[in-house]
Amino acid sequence: MSSRRSRSRQSGVNSRITEDQINDLVSKLQQLLPEIRERRSDKVSAAKVLQETCNYIRSLHREVDDLSGRLSELLATTDTAQAALIRSLLLQ
Repeated sequence: MSSRRSRSRQSGVNSRITEDQINDLVSKLQQLLPEIRERRSDKVSAAKVLQETCNYIRSLHREVDDLSGRLSELLATTDTAQAALIRSLLLQ
């Protein structure tokens, strides 16, 4: 067996995640999601938490895209000195 394969198998054994760890991670995700956090219900399936996580990440991507577009428009319509100041503040 090549050393590459044996390392892969060894790391696979060491990197197994337990059911308790999965439950803990799902619980942490649940606390981060506004949609689920607002419901105040304790019993939400892991599948629902993962689905809501995906939806939330998609909405954050849309929001970032929207804000980036608005910022680009703002920079294009302001004078050069103001645009340079805004750019320098963003790069800090």
